Amino acid sequence: MSHNLHDDIDHILISAEKLNARIRELAAEVTHDYADKDDLLLLCVLKGAVMFMANFSLALERPHALEFMAVSSYLGGTKTSGIVKIVLDLNTNIEGRHVLIVEDIIDSGNTLEYLVEFLQSRDPASLKICTLLDKPEGRQVEIKADYVGFEIPDEFVVGYGLDYDELYRNLPYIGVLKPSCYES
Repeated sequence: MSHNLHDDIDHILISAEKLNARIRELAAEVTHDYADKDDLLLLCVLKGAVMFMANFSLALERPHALEFMAVSSYLGGTKTSGIVKIVLDLNTNIEGRHVLIVEDIIDSGNTLEYLVEFLQSRDPASLKICTLLDKPEGRQVEIKADYVGFEIPDEFVVGYGLDYDELYRNLPYIGVLKPSCYES
């Protein structure tokens, strides 16, 4: 029997239309801000940011390269474990390049703080952060994105690349997952 993922959503926080409109706005900002910089590299943090990265890249009206890293701190739960692990490292040398980290969500900030330190040690020309979602109430460390799609409340969200236990990534919107789906 097929499971309808939409039935597990308490409510839609950000519609597909609002997501797409805001992504085009972010791409226009980045296109403008990097107009005089060569060698822009978009660094997608897998797996959650892949939907955002794809649509952001398509909307970006300037040359850029794509790179991917996988970093984990959730280990299947709804809260960060606090232990950050590089699962997949870069295949590209970023020394002297303008790197824009493309992230799905900033919650505690632990993963991103670790990633920024890790990447700074490789001497990029610049390193900035573009996040689709920012959840400041969950912050445990001081970290701020240069580009933010939406600031959201402290709720467990899924969709548009964000998951719970590897499900819900394919929903075309950002939705709040019913607590009954993850509470045992």
